[in-house]
Amino acid sequence: QVQLVESGGALVQPGGSLRLSCAASGTRISAYAMVWYRQAPGNGREMVASISAGGIPNYRDTVKGRFSISRDNAKNTVYLEMNSLKPEDTAVYYCNRVATPAWSWGQGTQVTVST
Repeated sequence: QVQLVESGGALVQPGGSLRLSCAASGTRISAYAMVWYRQAPGNGREMVASISAGGIPNYRDTVKGRFSISRDNAKNTVYLEMNSLKPEDTAVYYCNRVATPAWSWGQGTQVTVST
């Protein structure tokens, strides 16, 4: 069974930075495109960034130029570097594979951008 563990979330001021990690166990992620999602209170889950098995990234328009997704297949981990954070980035962040069905969801990591 695949397990995903997200970490790195925190309370940060606007303009700050965070690095999120998603560690997978139970499978090797190297063959899979991976994706970071986020869900804010009262909103549905939305795609933030994805990365192909070959390392090609894709971003939602609102985070382009601020966020960077990467992967370390040797560590079985996907990262999300977030810079110039805005209050509207506040959400719980989750990772998973792009393909369906999704793996079991992790607990997510809370990112709060506030003064």
